Amino acid sequence: MEPGKGRAQRTRQVLLFFVFLGGSLVCSETWSYSTAEEMEVGTFIANVVKDMGLDVEDLVARGARVIFDDYKPYLRLDPQNGDLLLNEQLDREALCDLTEPCILHFQVLFENPLQFFRAELLVKDINDHTPTFLNNHILLKVSEGTTLGTVFQIDSAQDLDVGKNGVQNYTVSPNPYFHLKLRHSDEGRKYPELVLDQSLDREKESELSLTLTAVDGGSPPRSGTTLINVVVLDINDNAPEFEKPVYEVHVPESSPLDSLIIKVSATDLDAGINGELSYSFSHVSRDVRKTFEIHPISGEVYLKAPLDFEIIQSYIINIQAIDSGSLSGKSNILVRVVDVNDNPPEIAMTSLTSPIPENSSPEMVVAVFSIRDQDSGDNGRMVCSIQDNLPFVLKPTFKNFYSLVTEHPLDREIRNEYNITITVTDLGTPRLKTEHNITVLVSDVNDNAPAFTQTSYTLFVRENNSPALHIGSVSATDRDSGTNAQVTYSLLPSQDPHLPLPSLVSINANSGHLFALRSLDYEALQEFEFRVGATDRGSPALSSEALVRVLVLDANDNSPFVLYPLQNGSAPCTELVPRAAEPGYLVTKVVAVDGDSGQNAWLSYQLLKATEPGLFGVWAHNGEVRTARLLSERDAVKHRLVVLVKDNGEPPRSATATLHVLLVDGFSQPYLPLPEAAPAQAQADSLTIYLVVALASVSSLFLLSVLLFVAVRLCRRSRAASVGRCSVPEGPFPGHLVDVSGTGTLSQSYQYEVCLTGGSGTNEFKFLKPIIPNLLPRDSEMEKDKSNFVNGFGFN
Repeated sequence: MEPGKGRAQRTRQVLLFFVFLGGSLVCSETWSYSTAEEMEVGTFIANVVKDMGLDVEDLVARGARVIFDDYKPYLRLDPQNGDLLLNEQLDREALCDLTEPCILHFQVLFENPLQFFRAELLVKDINDHTPTFLNNHILLKVSEGTTLGTVFQIDSAQDLDVGKNGVQNYTVSPNPYFHLKLRHSDEGRKYPELVLDQSLDREKESELSLTLTAVDGGSPPRSGTTLINVVVLDINDNAPEFEKPVYEVHVPESSPLDSLIIKVSATDLDAGINGELSYSFSHVSRDVRKTFEIHPISGEVYLKAPLDFEIIQSYIINIQAIDSGSLSGKSNILVRVVDVNDNPPEIAMTSLTSPIPENSSPEMVVAVFSIRDQDSGDNGRMVCSIQDNLPFVLKPTFKNFYSLVTEHPLDREIRNEYNITITVTDLGTPRLKTEHNITVLVSDVNDNAPAFTQTSYTLFVRENNSPALHIGSVSATDRDSGTNAQVTYSLLPSQDPHLPLPSLVSINANSGHLFALRSLDYEALQEFEFRVGATDRGSPALSSEALVRVLVLDANDNSPFVLYPLQNGSAPCTELVPRAAEPGYLVTKVVAVDGDSGQNAWLSYQLLKATEPGLFGVWAHNGEVRTARLLSERDAVKHRLVVLVKDNGEPPRSATATLHVLLVDGFSQPYLPLPEAAPAQAQADSLTIYLVVALASVSSLFLLSVLLFVAVRLCRRSRAASVGRCSVPEGPFPGHLVDVSGTGTLSQSYQYEVCLTGGSGTNEFKFLKPIIPNLLPRDSEMEKDKSNFVNGFGFN
């Protein structure tokens, strides 16, 4: 082209451009055409001549041509027939990216005279792209202690196609642990989430491999997969938490690249590797990933692509902080160039009832409040909620009024206070919420009876205690509070009519302390039982009872009592021992009892005093008095023995028994020899001799008669034909002796006759059959005979 001609043509184009701007020759009608992307070059679009009502000859004559807004020759006009043909293959994704519909505006210009027609070309999307994941392998770390129903967000697949040709569904390979859940964003995108169905156990299976498939809606559909490697970790029970739930920042669109937008920070209460955080984006669009980047360690967000307000007015960046245990904390960064949702919802409390009784009926109104949001549209639409797992529900009443009511009866003993957070969230972007905390107290109702710490108590009290002695305590608790929990103790009427319980024990009504009102005697009362009651002060009052068993412990308060020989101040008991007795000869047996029990009643015997030490001995356990050696002529005739009887108590108590022993010759003969008569006096008076002989004869006959009488009496009483000496205690035994088995104590209603028998063999101390106390006259007669018998030997 020549230079002059080129300048003229450019001048003409400039003029045409200004004329075009003026719009004086613009046709008001706009023709619309459409074609699918990726069509072959030369594909027929439309016929301009037919649409515009022109002739084919006008095309060449008037210099008709097609001009697009971006001056790119997407179409060409065939001057021979007026057909609009594709001049190049169209790529909808390159032309319009995600904008839908994709429309290219162009004009058909005519010269001579100047005229142009407006038109637009709709480029239709075809399913020519496969969904792809940013990563072929996704590492998902899940703690084995993760609760069921936990949601794990997975990066979504990217598909350059739009509409139904974009990603429509996700599937995950069958497994018993997770199922897939789709979440829809406000822009209509679908994001996959894994929901935990079954608890993980790292010790059984430490890793899982899942295949995530993204499918678009084209025909035929295209799909892309990624491998999810689930690593099961030990329990990490603290998730990271951001300082703010939402970060909002205003960024000028002229901000330079690599400029710092905002720095986010999260904290993790865990220590060590579980507290190391990694920051990343979560479920963000391709535009966000193309425009922003976040430093994984510092949490600083930088700008890496220019901002264009005319294309995108705001960005919502979902960020997450993940620790090494795969627990994450989430927050949002709202990057705005225009106005934002800056009015949070408001809560106004109208009424609040607190406390409320624990037996309140369901549907009881606890609080009434109203909510409002000064924004409009979605920014002004609100959702009101409270925490889960509370016995309260929210019910809408009138317009924006809500009532908080009980869902089921309450139990103050389980929980006496509820901190309820009323959360109102609007539906704007980002969502703003307002929280209002109220405290509802639960008042007590007397619905719990006092409960003793034990169903039965066993108390031990030593006898001879001082009156008003504290012997033990009972205790009962009441789960109620206030006066409903104040417990009063009391003694319940005894079921034993013979037990004088009011005179034995008392109880402190406030503390439950038990006191013995009088001194207890083990020998009279070894144990007794009674029941105590615990009653609260509620209305109506509730009560319970417990069994108390009191065991009286024995004290060594009874001295041994000697049964034989009886120490009653009467004539002393005299035992006869033949001088021919062998060592170990049984002289007599000291019999004693003790009113106490146990070791306090264990008796031991010992010889305390003796006329001739070493002649007699006492067996320590049975009280038998035996000769210790052979008797000699030099041994004294009369012997006095003092036997000490001592119990085994602490301190020990004792008693003494005094025995009188006579050594006699020929004790085993049926008669006793008479003393030798004095030799006759030579040259004595015959009358004196006669008198002496007569007196001796009379005395011998009398003594023989007494011996025969005593022998007959003794033979009647003794099963052995032996001569002995008997002594029966006079009068009844003391009344404080009671029958205790195994201790040797004699019954109060019996007296025993103790006899010393002698024979040619071994001597033995025997208890004979009991005799009736009314035989006292016979015993008195026997005592008289015994006295005559002793006096016959010249003993006083």
